[in-house]
Amino acid sequence: MPLGVPAYVGDGPPTYEAEPTGLPVADPDELRELVADTVLDGARYGTSTVRAASVRGDSARFRGEPRRDALLTARFGTGEDALVLVAMATGARATPGAHRAAADVCAWIGRAVGRSHARLAQDIRAARRGDLKSGLHRLTDRSLGKLRARAAELGLEPDEYTATLRCLLLPADPDCRTRVFFGVGAGGLFRLRGGEWQDIEPRTADATGEAVVGFGSPPPAETPDGDRLTMDLGITTPPSPYEPAPAPPRDPFRFRASVARPGDTLLLCSGGLAEPLRGEPELARHLTRRWAEGGPPGLAAFLADTQVRVKGYADDRTAAAVWEA
Repeated sequence: MPLGVPAYVGDGPPTYEAEPTGLPVADPDELRELVADTVLDGARYGTSTVRAASVRGDSARFRGEPRRDALLTARFGTGEDALVLVAMATGARATPGAHRAAADVCAWIGRAVGRSHARLAQDIRAARRGDLKSGLHRLTDRSLGKLRARAAELGLEPDEYTATLRCLLLPADPDCRTRVFFGVGAGGLFRLRGGEWQDIEPRTADATGEAVVGFGSPPPAETPDGDRLTMDLGITTPPSPYEPAPAPPRDPFRFRASVARPGDTLLLCSGGLAEPLRGEPELARHLTRRWAEGGPPGLAAFLADTQVRVKGYADDRTAAAVWEA
């Protein structure tokens, strides 16, 4: 571990060993389906620096099971018109092929966003949040619909070949600080501002609690140009400029468009990191100490930070963090 990074936080060491033990069983005719224990990536565009990592959980390492989390980082377009996508997915627990379902949905949403990236980048710059939300909802529905179709091809029930999906869109234009989150399923969206963490995960319709100022509070009905801001979490029905929409997924669609400030750190993560971050205050304090000052960490330091272990939390961890210059 790098200096200043503890092996674990909380009231005791985790049950499992800190390093991988067993490898997943390999099929000699399907070696392309093998999943690495750890994936690490990063980039810098516009005013933002991105770090992303996906790590097999302690439980899967011990049992020799593949990582159920998948991570995709991709840039579409060039120059200031480029759009960066970070997508992460988690396959259903205790189901065969969970890692394949996660990889499939990341690839499908990547293809859909890539084909629509020029229009998406324009809508982000123009703050057309209503168009963004309805368009991204339909792209998400389409990708998850393909998972259901693939389940049928494999002779599986839909919940046996499914995955959560969580994405960030980051424009490369340095004059645009809008950051867009969308997806379906459990996980976390957090913001570190002024040395304090805020949980800004978009709430579903049945959630309770006070809104986070600037995020959950009611937005104005329209922009000065008359573009209606549909930031609510209901199912959208207007025609999409992107693609036709299939039947919606069973889980609610989540969407958040926000304007970043210099010094912010935005963290998107799968449930494997979101749960200990919410449940163990010392993990949040550790990340604050590491990330609140001094700029974005290097790739190895980011990996070390995101895999600090907490007893009772042994799932895969996938995280993408964005530092604002």
